Amino acid sequence: MVYCDQSTHILEWASEEISIPYVSPIDRRRHKYYPDFYIKYQTKEGRIKKSLIEIKPKKQTQKPTNKKTKSYISESKTWVVNQAKWAAAEEFCKDHRWEFKIMTEDDLGIKYK
Repeated sequence: MVYCDQSTHILEWASEEISIPYVSPIDRRRHKYYPDFYIKYQTKEGRIKKSLIEIKPKKQTQKPTNKKTKSYISESKTWVVNQAKWAAAEEFCKDHRWEFKIMTEDDLGIKYK
């Protein structure tokens, strides 16, 4: 957030301000998804762009594969719900001519020991 406040290229930003409806594949009910950030910025070429950004641990952006772990069911539920949220966000952004990005610790330069 400090980066957003201090960057001269970011014209406006908000955290969890945009609500996107989606249907959860777990309970088949409508829910609201609030992406982590909305950012309006100016590119190096001078164009104005708008993006929704979701920040997630890399593990949550990959389909669980190890069925032998105790957490497999929970991780699988998280995976399918995230897929529904992100599909709704992609459609929302497409309709608004925005960009949707999912960022992980790799994108943010965070290294775990």
